[in-house]
Amino acid sequence: MSEENITRITLDNKEYILIGTAHVSKQSAEQVKEVIEQEQPDSVCVELDKQRYESVMNDNGWRDMDIFQVIKQKKATLLLMNLAISSFQKRMAKQFGIKSGQEMIQGIESAEETGAELVLADRNIQITFSRIWGSMGLKGKMMLLSQVLAGVFSQETISEEDLEKMKSKDAIDSVLNEFSESFPALKRPLIDERDQYLAQKIKHAPGEKVVAVLGAAHVPGITKEINKEQDLKKLTARPPKSKLPKIIGWSIPLLVIALIVYTFITNPDAGWQQLLSWLIWNGSLSAIGAIIALGHPVAVLTALLAAPITSLNPLMAAGWFAGFVQALVRKPHVADFESLSDDVHTVKGFWHNKVTRILLVIVFANIGSALGTFIAGTDIIRVFIQHL
Repeated sequence: MSEENITRITLDNKEYILIGTAHVSKQSAEQVKEVIEQEQPDSVCVELDKQRYESVMNDNGWRDMDIFQVIKQKKATLLLMNLAISSFQKRMAKQFGIKSGQEMIQGIESAEETGAELVLADRNIQITFSRIWGSMGLKGKMMLLSQVLAGVFSQETISEEDLEKMKSKDAIDSVLNEFSESFPALKRPLIDERDQYLAQKIKHAPGEKVVAVLGAAHVPGITKEINKEQDLKKLTARPPKSKLPKIIGWSIPLLVIALIVYTFITNPDAGWQQLLSWLIWNGSLSAIGAIIALGHPVAVLTALLAAPITSLNPLMAAGWFAGFVQALVRKPHVADFESLSDDVHTVKGFWHNKVTRILLVIVFANIGSALGTFIAGTDIIRVFIQHL
């Protein structure tokens, strides 16, 4: 058996065999099967949480998604981000003719075949996203979103030979160093904290021999962290929500209303000018956002009418109303949910699928409304100062 991409650790009379994989590599899946069959471990750990395990094992999981619940729970942006992030990986898997995450599926199946206990060793993906978002400033968030969008629009391909090289220690160190420099705030919750979490779960897996199926980037960190005791409670705590966004969220509409009211009292013509600016910029830019997402005309009209009102209330957003209407008039069918995992391979697919189009309507209408609020707010201040 080739020991390439395999790290062996002995700790407290317990053997740990870490397999560094690429998530879209056929060789990785084959190596996972070979190692588990030969080693006959007591436990097999996979780099999945319960949510991703169910997603990987259930091809028809999308059928059960309630798009209206997604909108009500304000998870549209998160879901769209999740789909966008996975699109490049799925495109690569399709290129190599395998299923994305095949090495994890193989680990699960081999654990069952050999009678080993399966351990879902990764941290909940929602907590990871929450800690990533909470650790980044506005600039970092904008950079992350731009990188995600670049990944969706990219048509980059890679050879399987290059993919296998990326599992080598030197290549991983190089990529992680570059990643640390570009996104220092992102690396800690995405890589370092998960290394600690995975190490603790692997260390306490049942039995005296444990095989762990991991993305190659996690192996160096886990090798270091497995010698320490990790605080899982601390690693799974959601970051406290800052009060600043809420303060700003309420301050802006209160300031806008106060300026318009005062201007109306002192100079009605200027007041009407401010009000018109608020209505036009908010409504039109939110509607343009819905149009960019190829929203139904009724959804576009909803964005146009809702934005000037919702922009004055931080608890509401024009995109939610536009998305809800889009879901009503262009209700997704079972076929849309079934083809979702394939449609996210391409930009055209994102706009074609009725599910992702609803998400796009929500996101782009909200972006348009936010931009309209900024422009209109600036114009209202200008008119106020001009007629002071």
